[in-house]
Amino acid sequence: MEALRTCVACRRRAARNELLRVVLQDGRLIPDDRAVLPGRGAWVHPTAQCLKRAVSREAFARALRASGSFDAGPLENRLETLMDN
Repeated sequence: MEALRTCVACRRRAARNELLRVVLQDGRLIPDDRAVLPGRGAWVHPTAQCLKRAVSREAFARALRASGSFDAGPLENRLETLMDN
């Protein structure tokens, strides 16, 4: 049985390999492509729509149990790379 995760933006459940895991390191949202980085992770569909929704609704802060504002630059750059391929 394949592991299911919930996208923090749209709240739809999907297989783990369809979502991108995101972790918080030094105030930056870092994409965890292999899902091996330490710490609490949040899952999001690798689409611009879900990323924008998650950032605007502060879904990453809730899912990662952290407060403050985060730099989503590394995550946005990775998403652009994924969409270009």
